[in-house]
This record gives sequence, structure tokens and C-alpha cells, in this order.
Amino acid sequence: MPTLLLVDASSYLYRAFHAMPDLRNRAGEPTGAIYGVLNMLRRLRADFKADYLGCVFDARGKTFRDELYPAYKAQRPPMPGDLACQIEVLHAAIRALGWPLVSVAGVEADDVIGTLTRQAAQQGVESVVSTGDKDLAQLVGPRVTSLARSPGRRRSRASRASSPPATRISPSSSARGSR
Repeated sequence: MPTLLLVDASSYLYRAFHAMPDLRNRAGEPTGAIYGVLNMLRRLRADFKADYLGCVFDARGKTFRDELYPAYKAQRPPMPGDLACQIEVLHAAIRALGWPLVSVAGVEADDVIGTLTRQAAQQGVESVVSTGDKDLAQLVGPRVTSLARSPGRRRSRASRASSPPATRISPSSSARGSR
């Protein structure tokens, strides 16, 4: 069966930024998140053979949830400047490694991943989702496997058979409108 490997790159980005030391290049520019994400992607690609790949990032700006609920993530601090300045270089490096980038204006990465896994399943394609976001565990099903990854730690794999019933959320019971 063909396999789609999706990476929640926004999750990887924040994890790498907070896990890595304050690495900088000779010009003094921060590079820790770039280094961390690229290492995670290299290892993931070595560990999992897939027919299709995608790195999914949150798009800049507000999402449809902000329109529905103006206080959505209002308490969340803005992205640190030392992280924001690494994104453009990281995108170029990910493309150079052969990973397609996916980002949809007005939609968060987890919603895009949910949509892609559903479309893949309808076409008979198995999906493997690599993320640190526990909310994406609700995608686990007959054709969707989730990998929880974090820098320096072992990967754990969840499939429908290995997930406790309490973590199984069907699309009809989900409050997320795009699933």
C-alpha cells in the first residue's frame, strides 16, 4: 500500500527552537531551530520509506478560528524574533532536501494534516504523521499512524490498535469543523 509521510513542521520548529542551545552562525544569526528541524527530518526520512512526503507549516496570519472566536490564542505570546528569522532559511533548506512544503492561508498545519490524511485514506493511501502535537492523535485510524517525535528522545508510534479507547475521537464527535 502506498504511504504518505506528513510532518507537522510547525510543531518540529517550536520543539527544535526550545530544545537546542543558542546556536549561531559566524554572522551571529540564530541557527538552532534550523539545525534541529533538519536533523529530525533526516532521521525521519532514514527511518521511514514513503511514496509521498510533505512538511506542513502554519500559514502566516489569522486563521478561520480567529474569525469564529476572536479570543482564539489571544494569550499566546508572539513568535520570538530569534525563531522568526530562521523560517525563510529553513523553508529553503527543507526544499533542498526534497521535501515539499505545504501551507494554506487561513488554516493551521494540524487542520491541513487532517484534511490530507482523510483524502489519502479515501484514495487507499496509508498516512504516517510525525508530530509533537497530541491533538493530532485523534487522526489515528485504520489508515493513519501517528509518530510522536521530540529531539533527543525515542519515537513512539500509535495506531488504532495501540490507542486506548479514550483517545479515539471520531470525526462526528470532533468539534473541529475541517475534519
